[in-house]
Amino acid sequence: MSFDHALPLIFMALMGVAMLIYVISDGYDLGVGLLMHRATVEEKDVLIASIGPFWDANETWLVLGIGILLVAFPKAHGMVLSQLYLPVTLMLVGLMLRGVAFDFRVKAKASDKPLWDRLFFAGSMLASLSQGWMLGRYISGFGEGWNYPVFAAAIAVALPAAYALLGAAWLIMKTEGELQAKAIGWAKLAWWPVVVGMVLISLATPWVSTTVRERWFTLPALIALMVIPLATGIALLTARLLLNKAIVRTTLCWVPFVALIAVFVLGFIGLAYSIYPFVVIDRLTIWEAASSPAALKVILIGVCISVPAIAAYTVFSYRVFWGKATELRYA
Repeated sequence: MSFDHALPLIFMALMGVAMLIYVISDGYDLGVGLLMHRATVEEKDVLIASIGPFWDANETWLVLGIGILLVAFPKAHGMVLSQLYLPVTLMLVGLMLRGVAFDFRVKAKASDKPLWDRLFFAGSMLASLSQGWMLGRYISGFGEGWNYPVFAAAIAVALPAAYALLGAAWLIMKTEGELQAKAIGWAKLAWWPVVVGMVLISLATPWVSTTVRERWFTLPALIALMVIPLATGIALLTARLLLNKAIVRTTLCWVPFVALIAVFVLGFIGLAYSIYPFVVIDRLTIWEAASSPAALKVILIGVCISVPAIAAYTVFSYRVFWGKATELRYA
């Protein structure tokens, strides 16, 4: 394979990894936002403190992923956004609501603070639902018919539950005492809807996409691919069983979060296998959607500068602010 032929694959991999990192990193802080209404006034400050140093860096990966789609795959960008204009707009409204509420709740009077907390929750829910709908429509190749919106709606409902579970696991790792105990309870509540949703969506996906059905349910591929659902099941069970153990509140507080990251990574691998070699399934292949090799080489120079910078900043922020979250204070 020549370098020119490989360039679209490189950019597709970069875009996929950027979106995966976004879903995991912003997923847990969206999940924390979805849990706000379950916390007391004092606990809400700790919830915000647990994500405060990270959430801006987390959303940078979304900008990177969409930016690569725009410049490296302009045909796919036009097709995707023309189909998803409304949910993308709603997602951005939700993310803006979160940002405004995050900053204004700091300066608000005590009587107004609950309003900003509710807006933070609403923004988190709106962004999560929108992302779930977009994922469902994308997986189904933007098909026409009653079953496709139903499928997208199912994912739209399931994704906030997955984010809430990831957010609860983050809080188990980042908090102590009574709040940590509550986070364990929240994780237990969210675990069952996530598992049921994943099973139903996994069964429905081959129903809405002939391409996915042929990819997954033909021999010998079926045998080899069983590793993905089996590993996913093991990771989910590991997280759930550990929630009943006292050690999850001490030295192994990080294990549920890491197990859930593994679930998201395995889901990403399954999705990548399902859609390859398409950017938009059944409509545009990677090479059909890509910019010219000359343009991609110029774009690659910018990527080689920006991606390490984003990665370094992300790693630095997590390293500096690692450890247990404490009561929120402002100078």
